[in-house]
Amino acid sequence: MRYKQGCKDGIPIMLGYLTVSFTFGVSCVAKGFKWWMPVFCSLTNFTGTGQFAGMDLIAAAGSVLELIATMLVINARYSLMAISLSQKLSPKTTLGQRLLIAFGLTDENYAVAMRRQCEVTFDYYLGVMTTSFSGWVLGTLLGALAGGILPDILLSAFGIALYGMFIAIVIPPCRSSKAVATVVLSAIALSCLFYYTPYLKNLSSGWAVIICGISSAVIGAIFFPVKDDENNAGDDNSNTESCDAESDNKNKGANLSSDDAENTCENTDIPAENQTYLNAENTQNTCENTQNTAIGTKAIPTEGDDNNGSL
Repeated sequence: MRYKQGCKDGIPIMLGYLTVSFTFGVSCVAKGFKWWMPVFCSLTNFTGTGQFAGMDLIAAAGSVLELIATMLVINARYSLMAISLSQKLSPKTTLGQRLLIAFGLTDENYAVAMRRQCEVTFDYYLGVMTTSFSGWVLGTLLGALAGGILPDILLSAFGIALYGMFIAIVIPPCRSSKAVATVVLSAIALSCLFYYTPYLKNLSSGWAVIICGISSAVIGAIFFPVKDDENNAGDDNSNTESCDAESDNKNKGANLSSDDAENTCENTDIPAENQTYLNAENTQNTCENTQNTAIGTKAIPTEGDDNNGSL
């Protein structure tokens, strides 16, 4: 049940990944890579910015050390997401399941998982990861096969889909939570500061994302502090109950239906001889009741009968 819900919640991410990964596949083939190379990269790496930057460095004949350093800086933000997501995971999540979740940790998957009101189970996140990862690999394959067929103006339009997907994920919680809105606006302001300030704009995008993320989180913690652990535990329990209430009601309804069906089957399992006997007995009782009613009616004299007797 939770896996299906995760797959459903991951559909918008899959649609967004299709266009972005399609552009990635086309750009890799345009740089001289074989069609299977970007597909293999998407199968073993699940990071959009890292893959774009990595393939650009490889195409430019960059060194391995430069490639490793760039990947560490760009993907360092996932360590912060992993720490935050680990606090929301179910305690029953094993180490192997956590490793698989770490592989499927992306900005969009993280945002969808953190929006969930109750704890994040492995089944739910696996559903989100299944749809999003399928869209990422499929889009890369389609883009690599398409090659240089599409014009450049159409390829540039595909990049807007990623930003549109972020907006669709962030706007709903901003409307319902002042804390989320404050953190998002703080991150936007800091990002613009790093982009337009003369000295700060020379900083790599990976470090800028890390600094903006930590700073906006600190601002949110200062102005909207979280309650103590006891209240949070109670909230988590209530949220977990609310998430499981629907499935529990469905299970109860199924159990009641099965009990009714069982009782019906027990009644129909009565042998034919016994059913005939019961029907005959019921008919006899009905006749006796009718006869008793008739006798009772005759036993009560009416006023007209007394007058006739006196005459």
